[in-house]
Order: sequence, then structure tokens, then C-alpha cells
Amino acid sequence: MAHTDSLAAAGVTARPAPPGRRVTDAPTRMFHWLFALSFALGWLTAESEHWRALHVTLGYTMAGLLGFRLAYGLVGPRHARLSLLWRRVAGAPAWLRDVLRGGTGARVNWGQGQNLLLAGALAAMLLLVVPLTLSGHATYSDWGGEWLEDLHELFANAFLALVMGHLALLAVLSLVRRRNQALPMLTGRVAGSGPDLVRKDRRWLAALLLLAVLAFGAWQWQALPNGLLPSASVFSGQSHDGGD
Repeated sequence: MAHTDSLAAAGVTARPAPPGRRVTDAPTRMFHWLFALSFALGWLTAESEHWRALHVTLGYTMAGLLGFRLAYGLVGPRHARLSLLWRRVAGAPAWLRDVLRGGTGARVNWGQGQNLLLAGALAAMLLLVVPLTLSGHATYSDWGGEWLEDLHELFANAFLALVMGHLALLAVLSLVRRRNQALPMLTGRVAGSGPDLVRKDRRWLAALLLLAVLAFGAWQWQALPNGLLPSASVFSGQSHDGGD
């Protein structure tokens, strides 16, 4: 008490402790949102030939982000390791055996099952990026016929289904657990007392990742003859067509 009074007398205010525990670092969160934004914009620009340059650039961005996530999952901190994700997914057979044996609600670890679904959806999305981007590159390079374009669309639809399932699961778990399950990907923290699972936030690495994505987009914009966005004449032509 005397120590606090002396700090107050000296004009020094104690910094409030951050709420909750840190469970996700900045590079992981930055990857997550850049990855989600790239796919969302890629999906919206898929059907128009005028947006093809941007669509292709977003596909390459997803491939580059996947490369970062794989590297970070191999040499990064423990909480970001892909081996941790694999151990979670690998626990699915044992959990399913417990369910199929007719275990009661008290015996079955339903919390583990929910975490398995989240981990499984994440692992499936990471795996699906490979054929999605490869088929997109092959289509863009005219390596095949219409069947290749259909294959790319099939992978895109499968990825969209995983994304929608992931969002639906987060919504349901947020209601069941009465806690926003998406919040840790915004703040990096969860409510509750206890030690931080992530000791260093590594904001500098998140900033470098963002700069790398922006630099790649700027390079593509300069390298392509017409840039990444449709020209004004395209929009004016569309408006005239609509007026007719």
C-alpha cells in the first residue's frame, strides 16, 4: 500500500494488466485474416474475366501465405507448430471409437470432439489450398481444356464449403460455450486467469508478413499491362449495356 502511494505521489500510474490470457500470436492472426480475405476476394472475382488479373494474384497470394504458414509451423513457437495441429487431428479415431462404443454423455469428451472439428476443418483448408492454387495456375496458363476449369471450380466450392462449415461451427460453439470463439483471432486472448500460452506476440513478424503481401500486390500491379483492376471504360461499357 505504501509502495502504491509513493508511485501515485511521484505521478506514476500502474499499467493495468491485460485482460485474459494470450493464446495466439500476431503472425498467426495476420496469416488467418490475410488468408481469409484473399479467398473471399478471390471467390467474388472468379466469374468475371475483367477481374481475372486480381483473381490470379489473390490465388498466388494464398499459395505464398500457405508457404509462410508451413514454415512457421515447422520452425515457429510451440503453439504455432503444425505437429500440434496434427496431434489434435490424430486424436479423432480414438474419440470416434469412444462414441461408437455407446458411451454416455459423461464418458464422451464432447469438448474434445468440438476441438477436433475445428482442427480438422483448419487442416483440410490448408491441404486443399494446394490443388486449388495449382489447378488455378494451370487454368490461367491454358494447360488444359474446360475440364481443368471445372476441376478448379470444384476445389473452390469444396473450400467454400469448409469455410462455411468452419464459420457455422464457431457460431454454434460460441452459443454453447457462451463465449465468442472467433475473438482470439482478433485480440489473441481468451478470458480467464492463468499464464499466457504465448509469451511473445511477435508483432514485427506480422508486420513483415503484411508488407510482403502488399509488396507482392504492388509488384503484380506494375508488372501486368493493365494492372489489377478493370479500366474505367469497362465499367462505363457495363453501365451502357445495362441502360440498353
